[in-house]
Amino acid sequence: MGAGASIAVVKGDITDMEVDAIVNAANTRLVLGSGVAGAIRKKGGPAIQAECDMLSPIPLGGAVVTTGGALKARYVIHAAGMHPGGSVGRDSLISTTANCLLRADEKRIRTIAFPAIGTGVGGFPTEECAEIMIDAVSEYLEKENTSVEKVFFVLFDDPAYRVFKKVLNAKSAVK
Repeated sequence: MGAGASIAVVKGDITDMEVDAIVNAANTRLVLGSGVAGAIRKKGGPAIQAECDMLSPIPLGGAVVTTGGALKARYVIHAAGMHPGGSVGRDSLISTTANCLLRADEKRIRTIAFPAIGTGVGGFPTEECAEIMIDAVSEYLEKENTSVEKVFFVLFDDPAYRVFKKVLNAKSAVK
């Protein structure tokens, strides 16, 4: 990783994170339904969905930025890992993770929090998700000119937290 950039795994509610941006595990229609998206809609207020409605639809693997509404985070980056009613695949997860970081750089975001994209409604295996997302973030943070200084993976439950922590620790030990 680039000088000073870091990755952390924390257990908690992503909507309570005090970061520049949080990532929403979205679908291509940007409908804030259940899971992380539902929590963002509930806590962030109607301005977020209103902005999503203006930006929708977006390509699979894409990402767009909206206001954070009433959230502590200034922005929400919506990561389209799946089509509505579909599931998340390896390629869309890699692409959407990278596109979230590109959007973060466009807004000069320094701190960003990701959920485990696709592991809920998207049906993607948690360990594979952790491997893919941590690799994609680590690779991105190698860039010399990124504004991103700190990336958090925020997991709501103990099993997902333990998986992400184990994967990050294993990858850190290799470096």
